[in-house]
Amino acid sequence: MRVVVDLTKCQGYAQCAFLAPSSFRMQGDEALMYDPSPADDQRERVHRAAAACPVQAIQIDRLSVQDMPPVHSGDHPSRIVVIGASLAGLRAAEALREEGFTGSLTLIDGEDCEPYDRPPLSKQALSGQVAPHATALPHRADLDATWRLGCTAIGLDLAERRVRLEDGSSVPFDRLLITTGVRARPWPDPVEAALDGMFVLRTRDDAQRLHERLALLAPHGTAAHLSASQGPAEQRDAGGGTPRVLVIGAGFAGSEVASTCRSMGLDVIVAEAAATPLAGALGGVIGAVAADLQREHGVDLRCGVTVEAIEGDPDGRVRRARFSDGTEADVAVVVAALGGVRNVEWLRDSGLAVGEWGVACDAGCRAFDVNGLVLDDVFVAGDVARSPNAMFGYQFLALEHWANAVAQAEVAAHNMVSDESDRWPHLHMPSFWSLQFGTNIKAVGVPTFSDEVVVTQGSVQERRFAAAYGYKGRLTAAVTFNHGKWLPFYERLIEQAAPFPPEFTTVEQPDSMVPVPADVPDPKFLARDATVVVTGHDPSSRSASFVRSPR
Repeated sequence: MRVVVDLTKCQGYAQCAFLAPSSFRMQGDEALMYDPSPADDQRERVHRAAAACPVQAIQIDRLSVQDMPPVHSGDHPSRIVVIGASLAGLRAAEALREEGFTGSLTLIDGEDCEPYDRPPLSKQALSGQVAPHATALPHRADLDATWRLGCTAIGLDLAERRVRLEDGSSVPFDRLLITTGVRARPWPDPVEAALDGMFVLRTRDDAQRLHERLALLAPHGTAAHLSASQGPAEQRDAGGGTPRVLVIGAGFAGSEVASTCRSMGLDVIVAEAAATPLAGALGGVIGAVAADLQREHGVDLRCGVTVEAIEGDPDGRVRRARFSDGTEADVAVVVAALGGVRNVEWLRDSGLAVGEWGVACDAGCRAFDVNGLVLDDVFVAGDVARSPNAMFGYQFLALEHWANAVAQAEVAAHNMVSDESDRWPHLHMPSFWSLQFGTNIKAVGVPTFSDEVVVTQGSVQERRFAAAYGYKGRLTAAVTFNHGKWLPFYERLIEQAAPFPPEFTTVEQPDSMVPVPADVPDPKFLARDATVVVTGHDPSSRSASFVRSPR
């Protein structure tokens, strides 16, 4: 039995935790933890929990659609190939069958395992509450697809409509969907990266290796049992004298790893080059709240500091870290949480508009070629896609969010088998969530597309509040700490281009709501670094080619 919960939808009503407490449990005020692979004897309880969920966020193995008739005309592609069989690729394949596509469907992925869910890896899988290899995504048994797992795509021939694979074979297509996602950015020094004790976290194999090492370091009996709501003094006592873990980077992944390590009783240092954690996603004002949260839970948080070197002992094990402020620290494990690298190298000479920013596409998920022309037979979805969003100034956004991968995959699948007049735009409202130190952080909109922010509900001191972001007098985003039930309210306002500062009256509203600068980073999108050379004189001969960065 396989279960996945759309935690961007989940509002913490906890009905599932009452009905199936062995499979679902609450952490903190509103954060849900769940077992992605419940035992068979829990099947009835889990189904009852899914049915009772007020927001229908729980998904179980899907029902059969083998008797569904085709619903589109179009030009009837007979061969669809999906490169990347993770969340977006799997959801697109299911959506294609739901749309009535009955032709050949091939899913290709470099990992040699079935699709699995990544959010649990930095939380319950890392702490040992569930096995990393028990996070497989539920999917239809009648998908009727050819799976080419453990086989990496190395090239694309647009003229011949073929994908070249590393085993020397090639796969023809009528429509191609690219969902290759991202991989963990490695530590830049290869010698230091090879030290025993250096880790990244992206795949479930990464999670398995890191969990095994942390479990060896954790104080006896504390792994996966130290409550995240435990006070900072208690946690320091529990972690005192244990080997230290260094987390480099305080984005969402790094902060979640730090949180899990503290829950296991480990001493943690977090080094972040920015002034606060989460600054790149939430801005410095709310990032400062996240900084306080980490320190309250015993994290040695060092902001405005970079790691200059990782030193090893004579046996090649991690021993010490040197920081840019001149300090040093003995550490036993280092987790490099430096963000992701989009998997586009195989497309470099394909003629598509690709680079460090990902694969450019229109709002209908159709890929651009190097000249900026839209292709009708190549589509993009998920973390690797960069597309214009009409709600945010038509800026090209690449969103590495669970909900975006699902929504964009569904739009891409529909458009691949639909007539031009029936195609959908990808107008999904960005949303994401993170569980850290017992606090459920959720957001809608694009917080970095803002110039001001104001707390609109609750109490920052109690770590239970909502904050609204605005840009040039318009509401553009909202972030909540343990206040997620209000996010649908803010989402509707953002979609309606509501004014900022907010003009509404709500419960738990502060006496004074004075906006302050949001302190978001300067939005230097990687797409702006794309450089092309244009050749030719006549419209029929003019074309562009990329100038590749030496990096």
